[in-house]
Amino acid sequence: MIEDRRIRIITGHYGSGKTEFAVNYTLNLAKSGKKTAIVDLDIVNPYFRSRQIEPLFEEKGIRVISSSIKGLAGDLPALSPEIYTVMEDKSYEAVIDMGGDKAGATALGRYHDRLDKDECDMFFVLNANRPLTADKQSAIRYLRSIEQGSRQKVTALVNNTHLCGDTEIGDIMKGQALCLQVSQELGLPIKYTVVHKKFIGDLPDDICGEIFPIDIFMKKPWEME
Repeated sequence: MIEDRRIRIITGHYGSGKTEFAVNYTLNLAKSGKKTAIVDLDIVNPYFRSRQIEPLFEEKGIRVISSSIKGLAGDLPALSPEIYTVMEDKSYEAVIDMGGDKAGATALGRYHDRLDKDECDMFFVLNANRPLTADKQSAIRYLRSIEQGSRQKVTALVNNTHLCGDTEIGDIMKGQALCLQVSQELGLPIKYTVVHKKFIGDLPDDICGEIFPIDIFMKKPWEME
């Protein structure tokens, strides 16, 4: 994780778990002692936004950059000029939680001329249990639409195949099989396999990429206190 490029752009289909991955990734960066920022650039989907747990980020010393319109319930596509901070201040290790479709990706596209390509990774989070990314061609089509909207190139795949609380090892391996197909077709590495911490110790030996254990922070609206 520490060897990834300074700016990590996280994207994927709605329901892929991209925000959960982005949140856990950001917290791990801060835990390692890095000066860390997270940019909530998901201006399309009103649910499962990384800014949802802003108090926890602030407690950990993580800078949170989100909409210039304050308020969790706001759904206005207002981008904060603070976004430029993580692009220009190289002392930051940054995570950008990007919108999960072409329209959402376009929000990042406006910054393409300010992003140093040598400093950016873009991780495509793939959940084989999502209908629009359930097979190789569909996943590649979706990935390409994200690239087109963001004007960035995906640099690696992340297997995050799950069924929320009903996830089993078989789901993770199903996702690995799909990631391998996409990897072979596009020449992209599988960088991480995301799993809930309860699965550590039960995984087979042939997991692709680095195993990335997570806790669950993103809550459904009816689960919020």
